[in-house]
Amino acid sequence: MPQRLQQSTRRTAFIADTTALILFFTTTGILNERLIAGMTWDQVLHARLLGAALMIPVARPYGIWRDWLMKRASQARVSRLLWDSIALVSFQVPIYAAIIAFSGASGEGLVRGTLGAAVMMLALGRPYGAFLNRVRKLFGLPPGGDKPMSLKG
Repeated sequence: MPQRLQQSTRRTAFIADTTALILFFTTTGILNERLIAGMTWDQVLHARLLGAALMIPVARPYGIWRDWLMKRASQARVSRLLWDSIALVSFQVPIYAAIIAFSGASGEGLVRGTLGAAVMMLALGRPYGAFLNRVRKLFGLPPGGDKPMSLKG
């Protein structure tokens, strides 16, 4: 693959993965922070702004992580659900805990928010994986896990 095309593909993958992560998890983050963690609207706003800023550098590494794990999934629905959930929880929950702690959640609220996010991400692993694949398709990219994208292309 020519160098210029590789750079274009990497840039497109970065934009697609970042767009998908910000759209999907801004919405779900607001629900968790307000309804589960009991954060104030000011804290939620702070968490979402910080979250969006942090999603930019982590979206593509998460996409690569997910693609790597999804290579282990079979075509069975349960297998894809399991591996998508493992990918999301293992990568995003520690980052999310740091975001809400920095935004003012502490003690019981921090624990509830982190556990709520873990449960939510277990449930949302496959829906987000499918959403990510659809966004990638809109950008003309292959779905992850089927034809894994890498940093090289």
